Amino acid sequence: MAPRLKEKYNKEIVSALQDKFGYSSIMQVPKLTKICLNRGIGQGVSDKKLVDAGVDELTQITGQKAIATIAKKSVSNFKLREGMPIGAKVTLRGERMYEFLDRLVNIALPRVRDFQGISEKAFDKRGNYTLGVKEQIIFPEISIDKVRAIAGMDITFVTTADSDEECYELLKAFGMPFKNMNKQN
Repeated sequence: MAPRLKEKYNKEIVSALQDKFGYSSIMQVPKLTKICLNRGIGQGVSDKKLVDAGVDELTQITGQKAIATIAKKSVSNFKLREGMPIGAKVTLRGERMYEFLDRLVNIALPRVRDFQGISEKAFDKRGNYTLGVKEQIIFPEISIDKVRAIAGMDITFVTTADSDEECYELLKAFGMPFKNMNKQN
């Protein structure tokens, strides 16, 4: 069975965006291609177990094996040597991507304390959006008792949209809770 948001995209969002922007073909309608989760672990330089814990937590959150990111340069001020693990990342595509987006919008983001919506200023002028999460414990897959350190992560939504406005409308149609839902460009 296809994920709920994938069916919503095919049945509702494509025609809504086609009407709004006047695309002549459904192939011009922007779509979500991947979601990248990235987590820098600053204390990973001194404690390798924190990097392993970060990889495990990202794996639990996404349902896909995360990998450790490696330092490309040595920085003596940070006691960092080239080749040391300093973070974790995972890239989601296909059905896992839609399932993660569904859990993020409907379960995780509403669990954020004093949640007012996400900023609509984090677009990159190329049709992509990056969201910063301060605590990994907003995801129900993470047991707060087993967390060694509270840490955040960056979540990047990569789309085929040509402009920020198209990306904004696409993510809004998926249910992303932007702060100012009546924004007009």
